[in-house]
Amino acid sequence: MGNNITRRKFMKTAAVAGAAACSTSLINPGRLMASGRDHILIGRPNPSTGPIASFGEASPWVDELALEAINKDGGIFIKELGKKLPVKIKLVDTQSNPTLAGEVAQKLILKDQIDLMLVMHTPATVNPVSAICDALEVPCISLDAPTGAWLSGGPYTWCYHSFWTEDLFADTFVSMWEDQADKHNKTVGVVWHTDPDGTAQAPMFAERCKALGYKLVDPGAFPYNMKDFSPIISAFKKNNVDIVAGNLISPDFVTFWRQCYQQGYKPKMCTIGRATLFPSNIEALGGNLGDGLLNEVWWSPYHPYKSSFDGMTSRELCDRWIADTGRQWVAPLGFKYAGYEIVADVLKRAQSLDKQAILKAIAETDINTMVGPIKFNAEHYSQTPLVGGQWRPDDEYGWKIEIVNNKQHPEIPVTAEMLYPLK
Repeated sequence: MGNNITRRKFMKTAAVAGAAACSTSLINPGRLMASGRDHILIGRPNPSTGPIASFGEASPWVDELALEAINKDGGIFIKELGKKLPVKIKLVDTQSNPTLAGEVAQKLILKDQIDLMLVMHTPATVNPVSAICDALEVPCISLDAPTGAWLSGGPYTWCYHSFWTEDLFADTFVSMWEDQADKHNKTVGVVWHTDPDGTAQAPMFAERCKALGYKLVDPGAFPYNMKDFSPIISAFKKNNVDIVAGNLISPDFVTFWRQCYQQGYKPKMCTIGRATLFPSNIEALGGNLGDGLLNEVWWSPYHPYKSSFDGMTSRELCDRWIADTGRQWVAPLGFKYAGYEIVADVLKRAQSLDKQAILKAIAETDINTMVGPIKFNAEHYSQTPLVGGQWRPDDEYGWKIEIVNNKQHPEIPVTAEMLYPLK
């Protein structure tokens, strides 16, 4: 927590210093004269390349689809201007780099004079952008980063967030363990990074293991890009660990999981967050190493939610993506689309481009979206649903995710029975 607060202070100081040093040539006078405005501009930092590019891959496809829905009748009516304005975005690649994400956010605010920031995809993108927005007093809507990790950079005044919380994440994984409670030895080995995700999630798992009588084997958190997991694997083998759990970036999990097999260690269950979210992550493991892996599913074609734009269902959005791209659906599709639903709803209610009016409208949000209901609480976040999934081989795409546990959100259907143990 201390490191996160220090980072937030650093980001705020950097943002304010950047604003002071910014020359007037960076300010577009036309953007500051509301009466002459011909569009509303949304800033969109996005990890289009780099280690977390799989989170951002659905842009600009989703962005263009959502803007089409928003602008089909001329855009958003702004009462103070007495006219409709189309919504435009500026999509900028963060290269999956937190420092660059902050720099991108600062430029969008100071140079491009955006009216509102919309940012998504892990704390590496969301946290630095939120810090800059709060420092420079620009309304920010964020999604797709674990809420506790996002809150570690707060408290926020200008930023509001939608995603699941770490306690829901832990409960979802534990529910999958409990489904097979009579078949394993209740010994859990954990792997965590020394990042906001790991820092926020590790205590939740420790607490639940203790409460339910599980033995926890924790070799300690580690930084990104580990090359040798032998000491961790040895500890798991020595303690007869049946369940592996945690949260890693994909490259590190690939290294860890391959070394597990190379060293003759195969647990009965593996519930791993972040690293196994997408088909490309499973393909990267090689061979059949992804078969039966368990993870969190935060959105899918099976989620029973509809768009506030036109009633399009989760299944219909996935089908459009597949038809247009030929690629399998991915969970960020729904959250990207829902982000624009929130933006449109906020602007319609604000009927103004005044930033305080927009901020007030964000705080009062109460809308049903493609990812479920969004209503922000006093801590500026709205929790979204989470269920448990398992990877299986698939003739069409190579791999597919099935929902195997819905204890926390029974409105989302289970699509297959859990396979146990790992093959």
